[in-house]
Amino acid sequence: MGRHAGSAHDSARGGSALDAVRLDARVFGMVQGVGFRYWTMGTAEELGLSGEVSNIDDGSVSVIAEGGEPQVRKLLDWLKSDRTPGRVERVEFDFSAARGTFGGFRAR
Repeated sequence: MGRHAGSAHDSARGGSALDAVRLDARVFGMVQGVGFRYWTMGTAEELGLSGEVSNIDDGSVSVIAEGGEPQVRKLLDWLKSDRTPGRVERVEFDFSAARGTFGGFRAR
C-alpha cells in the first residue's frame, strides 16, 4: 500500500475485522513533551492493538501499530484528530501486512 500524508482532519476508510494490518505512522507538530506517547499507548491498548510509539530526534513521533484493520484505522483517525495532546500538524502513514512482532503496546 502506498505512503500517505494528510492533514489532522482527513478521515480513514473502514475494513474487515479479520484483516490484520500494520500501520507505520510519523506524527509531526507539537507532539513531544505533552504526553502524546502515553495517550497514544492508552488509545492503542483500548483498541486491542500491539506495537510501539517513540520520540524521534527531529521532534516527530513514530507510531507502529498492528491489529484488525478497523481498529488500526480508528487509531489513525485519532492520531489525526484534535483529541490528541499537543498539536498535530500532519501524519504520514503507510499500511502493510501485520508482522506479529509485538506482544503488546509500549512507549519508548
